[in-house]
Amino acid sequence: MISKTLLYFQRITRQLWIRVVLISLCSLLALVLAPLLTPVLPESLSLRFGREAVLPILTILASGMLAVTTFSLNVMVSAYRTASSMATPRVYRLLLEDTVTQSVLATFVGGFVYSLSAIILFRANFYAAESAIVVFGITIFVVILIVIAILRWIDHLSGLGSMDHTLRMIETRARTSLLQLAKRPCLGGQQAESDACPDEAKPIPAGRSGFVRFIDMAQLNELAKGRDAHITLHRRPGDFVLRGRPIAWAEGLDEAGCTDLSSAFEIGDVRSFDQDPRFGLTLLAETAQKALSPGVNDPGTAIEVMGRLERLLWETLDTSTDKKKCRFENVSLVPVEPHSLLNNSFAPIAQSGAEDPLVMDWMDKALSALAQHPNDDLANAAERLRAELFTETTKR
Repeated sequence: MISKTLLYFQRITRQLWIRVVLISLCSLLALVLAPLLTPVLPESLSLRFGREAVLPILTILASGMLAVTTFSLNVMVSAYRTASSMATPRVYRLLLEDTVTQSVLATFVGGFVYSLSAIILFRANFYAAESAIVVFGITIFVVILIVIAILRWIDHLSGLGSMDHTLRMIETRARTSLLQLAKRPCLGGQQAESDACPDEAKPIPAGRSGFVRFIDMAQLNELAKGRDAHITLHRRPGDFVLRGRPIAWAEGLDEAGCTDLSSAFEIGDVRSFDQDPRFGLTLLAETAQKALSPGVNDPGTAIEVMGRLERLLWETLDTSTDKKKCRFENVSLVPVEPHSLLNNSFAPIAQSGAEDPLVMDWMDKALSALAQHPNDDLANAAERLRAELFTETTKR
């Protein structure tokens, strides 16, 4: 289980601007170091590749990369808006973390920064005549990187913004969250039977209203262990909480100590994939609901979503019955039950597609297959949900 500091670092690395800044800094660093490499090169090469050979290339790169970057940004925004309108608006934040798009755009911007800076340095007479060969070599390397980025971008554009690409990204993130759930059902803490207030426990208030995005289990355990206390979580990632309302219960702490523990909970306006395995399933279900709306009427997408949901739940939920190793003994949490995952997955689709025989027939087959899962809890939950949904459908 990662700490809050590592989590913030991971989130920063998923941002487009950080890649742009890093590649731009590398470009500037290469230009600054270029004069240091000049003495080790033969003089004949320095005479052959002078300023006149490098400056035209740099000028073409500077003007071309600016246009390509602007065009690519427009394409990216349009594709992401299209994907959000086809699937669910909440997928937009996930699409912004597309690493291929980020790397390509960062390469384009880095190439623009490099070429423009090199022209400025040449005009300012920063480089001696012998340094042009070094800059020429670096420029050739930059051109190769840009060509590779353009080829990646062309291949990536064939699917960018499409339903297949969007569903694939959601499924990938959902799979990661579900595998973490299978590895640590209680986020590394002890399993609690109930999230109700224990006897003589005091509430840990939420610092603000919003969704619980992340719980720093290591920090909670360290603080509780140092004060000989025990914490029972009342809300888990993905739940909504109001400011001042209990987010956890603490045994062995006073009110001041409970307030100090509030910093271990990250609460925001939107949900996050980091510790919330239900969020990815919810996005997939919302996509299927959108496809089944009267304005779209695309049962094929809903069936594809159910296939992805069936695959996710079958392949990620742990089949072992052994107790998971507890890393944080002073923190307890009620684990996410399989019936909760199924309710977030199939129940919304059944509500929107109850009148479509093809959709309901596929759902019947999917739940029947999950009822044969080696995990008894998942199998029983799938059988119960199947009975509930199709009993309600029969009554209608």
